[in-house]
Amino acid sequence: MKRASSDIKSSKRPGQSGTPIMLRLQPDQLSALDAWIKKEGEYSSRPEAIRALIQIALNG
Repeated sequence: MKRASSDIKSSKRPGQSGTPIMLRLQPDQLSALDAWIKKEGEYSSRPEAIRALIQIALNG
């Protein structure tokens, strides 16, 4: 699912105002995340991709 450029800007890392959380993923989950990042081609980091997936889940 490709996102419009306006959506990409809104999914960029916010300033330091957010609350940091620790997330532990199992190897199969990490592999699936990396595959999703590669497939989408829009996210340069795992945290950015995780934030995007959260937005998709909450808005979908």
